[in-house]
Amino acid sequence: MSYAVPVPARGAGQTRPTASPSLVPAFSYAFQPIVDTVAREVFSYEALIRGPANEPAFRVLEQVPSDLIHQFDQDSRIQAITLAARIGLKCNLNLNFLPRSLELCADAIGNTCKSAADNFLPLERIILEVTEGEVINDHSHFAALLNEYRGMGIKLAIDDFGAGYSGLNLLAEFQPDHVKIDMNLVRGIEKHGPRQAIVRGITQVCGDLGIDVIAEGIETLQEFRWFENLGIRLFQGYLFAKPAFEKFPPAFYPEGAVKHK
Repeated sequence: MSYAVPVPARGAGQTRPTASPSLVPAFSYAFQPIVDTVAREVFSYEALIRGPANEPAFRVLEQVPSDLIHQFDQDSRIQAITLAARIGLKCNLNLNFLPRSLELCADAIGNTCKSAADNFLPLERIILEVTEGEVINDHSHFAALLNEYRGMGIKLAIDDFGAGYSGLNLLAEFQPDHVKIDMNLVRGIEKHGPRQAIVRGITQVCGDLGIDVIAEGIETLQEFRWFENLGIRLFQGYLFAKPAFEKFPPAFYPEGAVKHK
């Protein structure tokens, strides 16, 4: 699940162009599992930004000056990796990533790689979620940069697929490892024919391209069963576990999972 880019009102002390502790709010992370319901195990934990006392993400992000949001985006991943390693990460780690950070911060992913190395986290266990909601100026250049890091082992996901500006164009330029279907398409899908048709189309394209689909925002057993019958095995949502502040919550697995071939 991505976070929105805030455009906060400017106040005294919010005009300086470089990061400063006085301008950046304190923050921490909650973690929510992405589960494999066939293997009945946690595939990954997504790091979700929170305030220092578990305040929601928007309370943190609304305090970040708009000209510092991409630097904050870079620095926050470093903290997420450090915290995840400290509390004993044993699986993959999903990290949100604003696309324009690559254009505006030359070391945006390089520093993420360094933090992983410093915390003995193999790059093969990092999954960067590219939010679809931010405009990308040059898709081919962006894809080329991402593919360089893929060559180092990092995996990529398109988050909130179907909600923003860039999803199909990104899919045409490079093929990520995962696509996370936007929760607005997920909600109540078992009784909504048009959403079902759209999601079937997305999963067909992803299957043809060798991309794993993650259904996110699953809240009901009926939503889960519909996707399960479609052949999806990776899920995220309150049905399985709510985000837990500074810890990894256990996951719930519905009974009677369909055994996919």
